Amino acid sequence: MKRSENTFLLHGKPIREHILKLAENSNKEFAEKLNPGVENVLGLRLPDLRKLAVEIAKADWKAYLADAPSFYMEERMLQGLVLGYIRPDGNIEEYLSYVTRFVKIINSWSVCDSFKFAGGRKYMSAHSDRIWEYLKSFIASDKEYEIRFGVVMTMKYFIDDSHIDELLELYDNIRHEGYYVRMAVAWAISFCFVEYPEKTLEYLKRAKLDDFTYNKSIQKTIESYRVDGDMKTCLRNMKRK
Repeated sequence: MKRSENTFLLHGKPIREHILKLAENSNKEFAEKLNPGVENVLGLRLPDLRKLAVEIAKADWKAYLADAPSFYMEERMLQGLVLGYIRPDGNIEEYLSYVTRFVKIINSWSVCDSFKFAGGRKYMSAHSDRIWEYLKSFIASDKEYEIRFGVVMTMKYFIDDSHIDELLELYDNIRHEGYYVRMAVAWAISFCFVEYPEKTLEYLKRAKLDDFTYNKSIQKTIESYRVDGDMKTCLRNMKRK
C-alpha cells in the first residue's frame, strides 16, 4: 500500500502545511520570472527553505523522503536541500540512490543549483572517485536537467588539478539544445578559466562548442572580476561572429 504523504510530520504537521505557511511571505511573481515555464511556483525564500530542510534533516529524514510531496517547485527543492544537510554514513551507494531520486524530479535551474552534497569536504574527499564517476553519468544523459546537474556539480566540486583536463573535454563533448544545459556549460567554463586561465584559454582556441555556448562562455569569463583587462580584451577578440 502506498504511504500517505502525511506520514512524516514535523512539529505535528505535514510538510505541505509548513510550505504553505512559508508561502505567506513569498515573492511568487519574482520567482516565476526567474523560472519561466515552470509550473506550481510558490516563490518561497531560500533561507526559509534551508531552515526547514535543517529541521527535517535532524528528524527522520528517510521517512520524509519516502513520500515527500513534489507538486510545488519548492517541494522539489526542499528534498535536495535536505540531502545536503543530513549526515550520511559510509554507504555512499545508498546516499547516491537518494540523490538520484532527487535528480529525476528536478524541473528548474533553481532546484538543480541549490543542491549540495552532504558530509562536507571530508566526506567528498573520501568518496571523490565514486562521486566523480556518478556525475559523469549525468553529463552523458540526454535529459536537460540531468545534464545540468552533472555540469553544475562538477563545476562546484571538481575544478582541480586532477580533473580539469577531463572536465574541459567532458564539457566540450556535450551536445544538447536545452538552454539550461548550454548556460550551465558556459558558466562552468568561465569558472575553469578563473582557476586555470592558460589551460582554459588553449581549450577555447580549439573548442567544438556550438556558437551560442562558446560566446556565452567568453561573455561570462569577461564578466568575472578575477580576469584582468588585457585578458578580457583577448577574449573579446576570440568571440565568434
